[in-house]
Amino acid sequence: MNTLRGTGIALVTPFHTDGTIDFEGLTSLIDYCIEGKVDYLVVLGTTAESATLTSSEKQEVVKHIVKVNDKRLPLVLGIGGNNTAAVINEIETTDLTDFDAVLSVVPMYNKPSQEGIYNHYKEIAAASTKPILLYNVPSRTAVNMTAATTLRLAALDNIIGVKEATGDFSQVLNVLKGKPEGFLVLSGDDALALPLVTAGGDGVISVIGQGFPHEFSQIIRKGLENQTTEAYQELYKLLPAIDYAFEEGNPVGIKSILKTKGICGDAVRLPLIAASAQLTSKIEAYIKQ
Repeated sequence: MNTLRGTGIALVTPFHTDGTIDFEGLTSLIDYCIEGKVDYLVVLGTTAESATLTSSEKQEVVKHIVKVNDKRLPLVLGIGGNNTAAVINEIETTDLTDFDAVLSVVPMYNKPSQEGIYNHYKEIAAASTKPILLYNVPSRTAVNMTAATTLRLAALDNIIGVKEATGDFSQVLNVLKGKPEGFLVLSGDDALALPLVTAGGDGVISVIGQGFPHEFSQIIRKGLENQTTEAYQELYKLLPAIDYAFEEGNPVGIKSILKTKGICGDAVRLPLIAASAQLTSKIEAYIKQ
């Protein structure tokens, strides 16, 4: 799946101030990312506030992104949850024609064992007509999928890679060390994406990349091409923005960045609230410098 190497963008869902979906803002964002030469787009991930979208809204967002993208970039669709049967049903009843893969998060809240995680993904992979990307993010799910479990799953036919946001780089290194050829290892942490790539990884599914698509995709591209000195110099310049993007939670910070850049508004849905005046001020100062 070389199409999913490099920089993927975990798209936000822009909202109007009344909470309705801002489809014009979404169009602007997609075009901005494509013009910035990112490599693919990820639809309805955590950054999209998908937990607050209704089923009909999700369908509208998917339809709009597919139309605006117009086959310009590969697409990945987020479908996950903590009810295995429900995830399978959603995969089986969703038109995946326009998507290259499904990104599915480790089940949250239930805190399954490693064997439970393995069997959850095994069932999903068997049911899906499109390849599955694993997504390990313990800070959100309350359970870590270990390197050993990831490597067990990597041996299954329809599982092609992992988005790894464990925060434990030694775990990532163990996945890189033991993975089969062709298994994608993608960073789910923007600050650690370049170190992952230079250690043998394949790229990132990024939040900050939609705020700075040209800059961040170039950093990852240079990392993949072993131009590490230049890549790290550029990353250090962008580190403050990465910190701001997550200072008050995701996608609060990145939406503030996008508003400051005039791409779309910064409205979020409860229980999230928009960026504070203090954070907004820091973001504005950074961008205008």
